[in-house]
Amino acid sequence: MRYRNANDIFPDELLKEIQKYSQGELIYIPEQTKKNWGEKSGSREYYVTRNAEIRKKHQEGKTIAQLADEFALSTDSIRRILYR
Repeated sequence: MRYRNANDIFPDELLKEIQKYSQGELIYIPEQTKKNWGEKSGSREYYVTRNAEIRKKHQEGKTIAQLADEFALSTDSIRRILYR
């Protein structure tokens, strides 16, 4: 995120109103649309796909220990994925 000058963005009336509440401070203005965790970077989709693959392989007969080795996860993590 880069710094932008409020003088270049806001109309004068809005800038004066904002200055009533804060002057000379850095203010973060969030996006209007809130995205869920991992949606922007794609990591949510990665984990959904990975977990579906783990469930499928378990249904095909792979053991929890085999899945833990294959996906480099602990057996507890595999169990959480399977039983969720």
